[in-house]
Amino acid sequence: MRRKDYGVALRQVLRLTPWSVRRRIFETVEARVLPRVAPERRLRIARTFMPLGPMRTRVVDGRIRVRTAAGVLTARIDPAADPAGIRRRNLDRVVRALDEAGVDWFRVPCGSPARTAVAVRSSDRADVLTLLRRLAIADHGSLRVAQRGSQRREPAVMAICWPVADPGGSLVLGHDLACEVEFWREQGDRLVAPRRNPVADSIPVTEPVTIATEPVFGPFCSPDDVTAYRTRRIFTSVDPDRIDFAIDVVYTWVDGSDPDWQRRKQRALAENTWVGGVSAQAVNDSRYTSRDELRYSLRALHCFAPWVRRIFLVTDDQVPAWLDREHPRLTVVSHREIFGDTGTLPTFNSQAIESRLHRIPGLAEHFLYLNDDVILGRPVMPGQFFTPGGLTKFFASAARVDTAPRGPADRPADSAAKNNRRLIQETFGRMLTRKMMHTPHPSRRSVIAEIEQRFTEQVTATAGHQFRHPDDISLLSSLQQYYAYLTGKAAPGKIRYLYTDLAQPVTPLQLARLLRGRNMDAFCLNDVDAHSAAVADQEALVAEFLPAYLPFTSPFELHHRSLRTVAAPRQPVGSPDIPMKLPDIS
Repeated sequence: MRRKDYGVALRQVLRLTPWSVRRRIFETVEARVLPRVAPERRLRIARTFMPLGPMRTRVVDGRIRVRTAAGVLTARIDPAADPAGIRRRNLDRVVRALDEAGVDWFRVPCGSPARTAVAVRSSDRADVLTLLRRLAIADHGSLRVAQRGSQRREPAVMAICWPVADPGGSLVLGHDLACEVEFWREQGDRLVAPRRNPVADSIPVTEPVTIATEPVFGPFCSPDDVTAYRTRRIFTSVDPDRIDFAIDVVYTWVDGSDPDWQRRKQRALAENTWVGGVSAQAVNDSRYTSRDELRYSLRALHCFAPWVRRIFLVTDDQVPAWLDREHPRLTVVSHREIFGDTGTLPTFNSQAIESRLHRIPGLAEHFLYLNDDVILGRPVMPGQFFTPGGLTKFFASAARVDTAPRGPADRPADSAAKNNRRLIQETFGRMLTRKMMHTPHPSRRSVIAEIEQRFTEQVTATAGHQFRHPDDISLLSSLQQYYAYLTGKAAPGKIRYLYTDLAQPVTPLQLARLLRGRNMDAFCLNDVDAHSAAVADQEALVAEFLPAYLPFTSPFELHHRSLRTVAAPRQPVGSPDIPMKLPDIS
């Protein structure tokens, strides 16, 4: 066998190896082998011993058998599925069947925002269980007991879903998006729930029936969703935790491989002779490299934050070839629109661009700022980023800002952090010590405008530097968080987050864990300084991981519409009378 083929074969074998064994093999290689090889070869070896692609799966008649935490599921293949859509489809199948069977039901808020819940009377339990069995078996659905009742052989809550997967079986949208049917018991003149929900655990039998739109039941939906469901009036009450203001997202993006952009950059470098003597990182090519992260960050946003109103993509008149510019929720914004007669264009300074983002026409007061290498990892809700009263939340890192004065040896990011610290100390008498995580940054236009007015000299200077300069401030990724906190406009938040440097050989293990657990709210794939010999391995690592983690196309991609018709779900016209045994709950 040739040496090249040996590496491919080894990766195929390791894909079939149990996780615990794979992890031990990798840890042994990391400790004993990698220190003995050249740095530029370490990532390639690490990738060989920790392959990230999905295991082999069996596809039959447009369906795929996939092993999940809930067991082996049969999933319909749909390359353009999305969690909010699958969640809706699960719910609609159930309520349509209940209506056709003449069973009284009403929708209730679910404790898990990604799931839905409907209530039926416990006196209808036998008929509803029979109905759910037939629904599940009619179209490869999955039915299970979500909660037992006081009588152990009586289910109190049933969960039903029709799983959907991508063609490779990398991600299954299953019971995490299930419709849960709760059996409410009659107790005197009240209906009592089998479990807690965010509003009321018992209601009067006579509680008025009403109709409410999707956002009433939770935030995991489009904010303008007008789909209506039957419920009881008490569940339409607005609780203090609900966030009902618009939230937008702003991305900054650059394609460093664009020849026209490169020519603009070289001309600007010739005019800014100070750059080379300040810091090589100010013009490091990795800072401008695009590995298609934006495509997957948008997929994650569509999958995990359907509550976002609009998306603004800020570029130097560049647009990814795959982007659907006609999508009504997406707006491409030129640097010229937000700089106007301020700053200096063209700019290659992300800190200068950040200082102008609050000038985007039509941007909501509350927005999230993301670099394209920041990606959501699982469903998140607005309350993770903002309070109901409109305060922003911030996510301080354990990493510290160096306490030494700013010096010529500082990296551009460290210089900006120290400049931020000086402003905070002079203004509030407080010592800024911690950096911020590389997460989505919750922001408010009014706060940034206030900072611009208060620190006009520093903001104006930053906007005028075409490359990162020692005098810059980092307005959106650090200064605004501390300023807002100390003026009563922000509060500390919590987020499960992974930051990984693509150049490090431990990164394949970190990404494999992430792919296996999907337990992070957000992650960042960063490359601080790439060895030229390892660039191809970094690109291969990203190209292997991102499609496996986020395999479903988003509507912001040009080919989404054509894919959307490939696997339209079959709607069963009836439920065959096939006996099906209830799950064993004894």
